[in-house]
Amino acid sequence: MTFSRAAIPGALLGLCVSGGAPLSAQSPTDLAGSWTLNRQLSQFPQELGFSASFFPIEPGARIQSETQEDAKRSRFLTDEVRVPPDRLTIAVTPAIVTITPDPGAARTVQPGRRDQEVKIGPVSAITNTSWDGDHLTIVYKAQTGRLLRYTYSPSQNPRQLIVDVEFMEGRGGGDRVRRVYEPTPPGETVAAPSSSALDVPASAPSTAAVPTALDQRPDASLKGLTHLGVVLEGLGADAAKCGLKQESLETAVTKRLTDAGFRVARNSDEETYLYVNINTSSASATLCVSRYDVTLYSHAAAKLTHTASQVPVQAELLHRGGLAGGGPATHADGVLKGVLEYVDQFSTRIRSANR
Repeated sequence: MTFSRAAIPGALLGLCVSGGAPLSAQSPTDLAGSWTLNRQLSQFPQELGFSASFFPIEPGARIQSETQEDAKRSRFLTDEVRVPPDRLTIAVTPAIVTITPDPGAARTVQPGRRDQEVKIGPVSAITNTSWDGDHLTIVYKAQTGRLLRYTYSPSQNPRQLIVDVEFMEGRGGGDRVRRVYEPTPPGETVAAPSSSALDVPASAPSTAAVPTALDQRPDASLKGLTHLGVVLEGLGADAAKCGLKQESLETAVTKRLTDAGFRVARNSDEETYLYVNINTSSASATLCVSRYDVTLYSHAAAKLTHTASQVPVQAELLHRGGLAGGGPATHADGVLKGVLEYVDQFSTRIRSANR
């Protein structure tokens, strides 16, 4: 879906309404404030992310491998788009803009500065930021040939913050999504204490549990896992041409986990779950190329360095990714073999952690 936006003048000078105050144009400071996501007005497409179109399609071309840092950065930036923050706090000064998602990692950018390296939680990304009137555009470099472009636009009637995100690859565009935020009502920035906490007299002795010691043993986060969800995404038209079928892959992964002793819920990400993402490009009639990632995710509540209270976070427990290339007749088997190999590795590590 393509969005168009009418040009907004940079200023309305000398225009007055009879009997009223002079009209003024929106300014960059209209982005400032605390904003809450309106899910009813926002878009949540089932498939969203980079495709496999960055693979070489010329006959005999060599497939270039990505670094671990590239893969980590690309996954992090993509996950931020797939799971948008419930709140955004934006601070604007003449020189810098700081955007703090909740939950999420704050980032500070400098409009007009080229190729600025910005730290975003566990990753760093090269950014280019610019103002176009009251619209702020931030372009993140995920990896070579892959960019994410955010455009933040204020609206006054009603007052909203429109966030457009576009995945950009090579010379063409990619997936687009629009999120709509509204001003956060006063008093909703901090969760109210529970009723049980309010009922405790001020003179009563503290009965708060003493935090347990941090378990730093290898794979301690895997201990106790017996139930897993399975979510598989990314398959498109090229995947079908190359013999990859959603139902067959889900069945194979589910069976492999069930055989390993796990209780499995398909298409469920409510608890700890195995996320399989496959992006396929039909480079030619005789060549298919797929990038596949297998990630074990879980949910937790944590107090981050920049938050005053605990917030929900998505934790990555395990991850492996690979490439497969071949003819359409054998490609699906090659991808399935690679995915199941990672599933088996994860199962082995979980069983070892529970011994």
